[in-house]
Amino acid sequence: MAASVAAAARRLRRAIRRSPAWRGLSHRPLSSEPPAAKASAVRAAFLNFFRDRHGHRLVPSASVRPRGDPSLLFVNAGMNQFKPIFLGTVDPRSEMAGFRRVANSQKCVRAGGHHNDLEDVGRDLSHHTFFEMLGNWAFGGEYFKEEACNMAWELLTQVYGIPEERLWISYFDGDPKAGLDPDLETRDIWLSLGVPASRVLSFGPQENFWEMGDTGPCGPCTEIHYDLAGGVGAPQLVELWNLVFMQHNREADGSLQPLPQRHVDTGMGLERLVAVLQGKHSTYDTDLFSPLLNAIQQGCRAPPYLGRVGVADEGRTDTAYRVVADHIRTLSVCISDGIFPGMSGPPLVLRRILRRAVRFSMEILKAPPGFLGSLVPVVVETLGDAYPELQRNSAQIANLVSEDEAAFLASLERGRRIIDRTLRTLGPSDMFPAEVAWSLSLCGDLGLPLDMVELMLEEKGVQLDSAGLERLAQEEAQHRARQAEPVQKQGLWLDVHALGELQRQGVPPTDDSPKYNYSLRPSGSYEFGTCEAQVLQLYTEDGTAVASVGKGQRCGLLLDRTNFYAEQGGQASDRGYLVRAGQEDVLFPVARAQVCGGFILHEAVAPECLRLGDQVQLHVDEAWRLGCMAKHTATHLLNWALRQTLGPGTEQQGSHLNPEQLRLDVTTQTPLTPEQLRAVENTVQEAVGQDEAVYMEEVPLALTAQVPGLRSLDEVYPDPVRVVSVGVPVAHALDPASQAALQTSVELCCGTHLLRTGAVGDLVIIGDRQLSKGTTRLLAVTGEQAQQARELGQSLAQEVKAATERLSLGSRDVAEALRLSKDIGRLIEAVETAVMPQWQRRELLATVKMLQRRANTAIRKLQMGQAAKKTQELLERHSKGPLIVDTVSAESLSVLVKVVRQLCEQAPSTSVLLLSPQPMGKVLCACQVAQGAMPTFTAEAWALAVCSHMGGKAWGSRVVAQGTGSTTDLEAALSIAQTYALSQL
Repeated sequence: MAASVAAAARRLRRAIRRSPAWRGLSHRPLSSEPPAAKASAVRAAFLNFFRDRHGHRLVPSASVRPRGDPSLLFVNAGMNQFKPIFLGTVDPRSEMAGFRRVANSQKCVRAGGHHNDLEDVGRDLSHHTFFEMLGNWAFGGEYFKEEACNMAWELLTQVYGIPEERLWISYFDGDPKAGLDPDLETRDIWLSLGVPASRVLSFGPQENFWEMGDTGPCGPCTEIHYDLAGGVGAPQLVELWNLVFMQHNREADGSLQPLPQRHVDTGMGLERLVAVLQGKHSTYDTDLFSPLLNAIQQGCRAPPYLGRVGVADEGRTDTAYRVVADHIRTLSVCISDGIFPGMSGPPLVLRRILRRAVRFSMEILKAPPGFLGSLVPVVVETLGDAYPELQRNSAQIANLVSEDEAAFLASLERGRRIIDRTLRTLGPSDMFPAEVAWSLSLCGDLGLPLDMVELMLEEKGVQLDSAGLERLAQEEAQHRARQAEPVQKQGLWLDVHALGELQRQGVPPTDDSPKYNYSLRPSGSYEFGTCEAQVLQLYTEDGTAVASVGKGQRCGLLLDRTNFYAEQGGQASDRGYLVRAGQEDVLFPVARAQVCGGFILHEAVAPECLRLGDQVQLHVDEAWRLGCMAKHTATHLLNWALRQTLGPGTEQQGSHLNPEQLRLDVTTQTPLTPEQLRAVENTVQEAVGQDEAVYMEEVPLALTAQVPGLRSLDEVYPDPVRVVSVGVPVAHALDPASQAALQTSVELCCGTHLLRTGAVGDLVIIGDRQLSKGTTRLLAVTGEQAQQARELGQSLAQEVKAATERLSLGSRDVAEALRLSKDIGRLIEAVETAVMPQWQRRELLATVKMLQRRANTAIRKLQMGQAAKKTQELLERHSKGPLIVDTVSAESLSVLVKVVRQLCEQAPSTSVLLLSPQPMGKVLCACQVAQGAMPTFTAEAWALAVCSHMGGKAWGSRVVAQGTGSTTDLEAALSIAQTYALSQL
């Protein structure tokens, strides 16, 4: 009997470790009488239970957009918003500092980053990119294991009515390597609640020890699992609820120390709980998803959803249902929280999600155009009561989804044609070319998510050249690095001889006026036009003019017209692609455009033959261009704000910008103070917040000569010249009687700009340095990056406040003081390296370095006091003699050395060696040899003899030495020390 129980336990351990998704269809009910509770009622019951029965404070869900946490793309767990409490960095004056027991339902997104379920969505019956996490927390020891387990059991069995016999428990089995005992306390709590021992299983740290990261609070956890089989056949267990007991701290050296305060952190997925309570084997069969699945069927006229997976899902129809339903929930929640589809970070992930949803809905479900936006009201209806921001922003969500869907459909159709055409050229065993896949992807030209390209190829049974993709990704990173600084005459270039030949042939300069052909849609998004052009000249990499270029050849193109912005005026070049007229399924990627004597040279790679006279159509990378536009308008606003703050003597010396950041060099009498940096930012923010119109117009250069306040650089301008004016029409700004150019940004500029300042979003100066005396270089970011920088700055400011409070309270012992000093040291490093407002960095660094000095002073005082106390204890224990060899507890070598020195000061004729055992078997060693015992007896040799025995090392001088080692037999080490010393005396 015992053997069979042990075997069953082993099987269940393997089952739980696999954490299986719910497998396929089964018509057996999950419980004999599943309640007909709606998801909204299940959520409400959870919150009401903790509020009404157990006095928890209900807190609203945090935004899925992380606040001040650059380690996260999205909020992916209920505990994210409470990390300051767990880390001990919460501002003691904040509302959160008063939290003791709280509960909530947290919106979570797992797509991209460490937790990424995106590619699994649709393939099975359980994965989601958006889900809701129900949780309850107890901070600072408000309650701990017994209360948490009792509450969970009460809720599941009494409130939700889940049969006790269908619940299994796992708990922490200990970790001898880390010196952690099994969590028998938690095991006994479950046994006392009536759970049979056969359903209480133990696991190691991988399954039942939760850690926030490489360092920080952590602790054992206990998980409640639900048996899908219900006693019929072998158990099928899925995790339902995880209760984490944070009682340790993982130190930087990997050791574990007890936390001064213990916390409870629990998490239970609403979707899975609802499936259990509604008697469903799939989360997609619950009323969280059924309204969406019904709306999809009605809108697409697709076959009914049947919940099939794998090979049973013919035509991948049910997979598409799940993808679309999941993704529209994620899109709606993210957009309502201010994350919009974009070109980097979370916005890029959201763009991938939207395009993946479009592809499945159009290609598999045959949805009509604009279909995704029509699903937004269904999401609002199912989730809007719990999350009112969905209701407030429903129209904006639908409009954004519909616009991006429409823009993507053309790219998708072209991508499909390119894939089909490329496949016709491949042999049976050939891999799909990496260059073509790259040109289709979000990293390349068409903006298709790369995982979508891979999926489209997988459906056709074709393997992608992954190694080639990796190479292209590295080249892209290098390209972005080069774009960070202006590049002069790099790569393809037209020299004086080539330009002379063009002039001799009568080739006119390139008409690049189409680069300004873009407009604002009513929704606020931008529409960029294409450009028809003719190939006038082709060049090989060495600058030789040729009549044609062949497949795979890198070349330079001269066209009669272009809508590409060529790098000039500090603005990075556009990139994108062109196609030949009549052959839209072959993309010619354009990596760069540059001005050569009035001609625009396009640097491209030819996937097929291209000849003189070919008619082509050009497409700029819209996300890249829009990023440059935002940065260029922001640069003008920053230049103006500097003059407003520092005075008219502040002159621009140069600038460079790309979609990632902008750089502005200005003349300043003295380095900018934090107050001045902050004032400049505030001035820009005000202009951005007013969403002023940006006017651009070409005017005769002579009209700009006498305009007061007009900003221009010391360079030659064309005639006519382009004027960019913020908030004031160009004609008014140039009126000699007008003072407008003194009150707003008016500059001579050939760059591409936003049409309204609001799209800058925000601006944060993230760095400044002196290039030379009187010249300052500023680095700044805008939009989402700026907002993240502000939030990170606020988060670090809270940590500094919390460290200040901890320091003012004082430390009880050296160990606590050392922990605080280490925390302050890590805080200094974080402030120095963070992407945050520079004014705030300067202020925080001044504060935190002062804290470090105070902390070190406190440590020295505590160590001296501790050393004095231990010295007296040792003197009382040892009679005066030539030798003291003993063990003593000490938090660091510094303390141990101080004890040795104080002993020798009080007993000058005594030689002393002390050992101090540390966690994980480590031992510290310090010694000092009496003056009269030298030179035959030296401290360095003494420490080396002892530490070598312990497999460690030693260092020091003839008088004082120290070292480290590892042993579990301290008596043997002490004996070695005693024997060696006696042999030398």
